[in-house]
Amino acid sequence: MPQVHEIHTDKLKNDLRVLIADAEEVLRATSGQAGEEMHELRLRMQGNLQRAKTSLAQLPHLALEQARAAGQATDGYVHENPWKAITATAGIGLLLGMLISRR
Repeated sequence: MPQVHEIHTDKLKNDLRVLIADAEEVLRATSGQAGEEMHELRLRMQGNLQRAKTSLAQLPHLALEQARAAGQATDGYVHENPWKAITATAGIGLLLGMLISRR
């Protein structure tokens, strides 16, 4: 079952893809229009689209880096505070056991 942040990330990626496709379609539709302002607007939009595509491509890598950093921080905490970690884990296990046994 996907987690909530995975659902939000997938929706964000999909929304960005749709936005990029729509912006590219606008650029194609206005390519025949002349004028300095229109030309500058198209150039800005193309730059923004390229940055959005790059950011979209980097999302999985950024998520992996964040997960890795969280894992390392957790590992460091457990090594520095083993008894706190054991106590917390036992407490959570006890609470879960009590909740499950009530059913």
